[in-house]
Amino acid sequence: MSQQPQFSENDQRELAQFLEAENAKARIQQTVHTLTDSCWDKCISKVNNKMDRSEEACLSNCVERFLDTSLFIVKRLEDMRGSGM
Repeated sequence: MSQQPQFSENDQRELAQFLEAENAKARIQQTVHTLTDSCWDKCISKVNNKMDRSEEACLSNCVERFLDTSLFIVKRLEDMRGSGM
């Protein structure tokens, strides 16, 4: 039977913070991936060497709306949590 290493309370806290930071990075990467897929499918009709102005405008608007919506949802959830719902 092998013995498991014992971590101090400080080490456990540091490990938990590290894991939370890595999870946050993974969530951000997933959000960027989702945003890229969604906006690409919506705005790009053909792949060329250069995007035209309408595609650029569509991508910019898509990203801005995605971020606005994400921030709205986060704020709404925080408000609900704060009011005890």
